[in-house]
Amino acid sequence: MAYTKQDLLQALEKLKINPRGTLLVHSSMKSIGEVEGGADTVLDALMIYMKEGLLVLPTHTWSYINAENPKFDVVHSEVCVGILPELFRKRPGVVRSLHPTHSVAAIGQDKEDFIKDNELWHTPCARQSPWGKLLDRNAQIMLLGVDLRRNTFMHGVEEWVDIKGRLTDEMEPLVVINEKGEELSVPSRRHCGDHWSEYFWKVDDYFKEKGVMHLGKFGDATVRICETQGVAALLNDMLAINPHLFSNNEPLEIERYRK
Repeated sequence: MAYTKQDLLQALEKLKINPRGTLLVHSSMKSIGEVEGGADTVLDALMIYMKEGLLVLPTHTWSYINAENPKFDVVHSEVCVGILPELFRKRPGVVRSLHPTHSVAAIGQDKEDFIKDNELWHTPCARQSPWGKLLDRNAQIMLLGVDLRRNTFMHGVEEWVDIKGRLTDEMEPLVVINEKGEELSVPSRRHCGDHWSEYFWKVDDYFKEKGVMHLGKFGDATVRICETQGVAALLNDMLAINPHLFSNNEPLEIERYRK
């Protein structure tokens, strides 16, 4: 039996998502199971539920925008992180930020302010970028059928406390093409490889224990709801104790971090 829009709206309510707040969604469409109307119904449910707040989806292009292929087109460059953000960015009223590798798309309250000036910052998740604004807004992050390894906000926290070895020293000469077709030079540092986030799983149980993340269901998908201010505060403490926390795949020595 396929899930309906109403089923999905009820699931969002059960997940204790603030409908007047800010919600960023990382997603796996196939994890949800069969939905009447497919991906469009999922987006409809998210947009209806968050109609009095701000809904944000990552519209990343890091997998193919690079020095050899340097031009990011805010209108035409496709998303490399799934079907839901690719469809979302094309919806009427949705705006997309001007970052060559780590853009976001948004609709709702203060959407223009949220994405503003993303092209001014030369790292993937600068504190003044939308990724930092998630913290300022005490946003929630919905990991829909994906786990902490897909939580870009955690890259941001590492960047803000300047964990060594996470970003290239050199900048790539990337270019952003805005909605007017104007080309903007946006030289950018990059993440050093993509393996650091594969170690984010280590804090899953600790996040739950400390109450900065809770689990639920959305269709067939397991969902993690992260509170950005709680996650950032906890990670700041953990990284102060051990800057190499996510530098290896060793299990978390949890007693080292408990207060």
